[in-house]
Amino acid sequence: MNGQWSEKEIIEKYQQDEKMMILAFAQWCINHDYDPAEVYTRAYPHQGNNLLLKEAIEATIPKEESEEIPLPSLVAVLEMYGNEELAFVISQMKKK
Repeated sequence: MNGQWSEKEIIEKYQQDEKMMILAFAQWCINHDYDPAEVYTRAYPHQGNNLLLKEAIEATIPKEESEEIPLPSLVAVLEMYGNEELAFVISQMKKK
């Protein structure tokens, strides 16, 4: 492969990173006493159940055991993965 990543490797890396983004979102919600599924539904009301979100919620830890996830960092990561609506919703929630 001459140091090049195969298409399969690129897709797998993207999927791993996407899972980490979803976990960061879910953990941020837990840390701020929000229900991740409810927040997600506010952003995407017509999407239905999201298996990756369900798995991420199950992988979260109690907020007392978690490190702080800075809102600007989370918003940037969400936007990088095309979740502008979700980034907007959580940004609005923190303004209240």
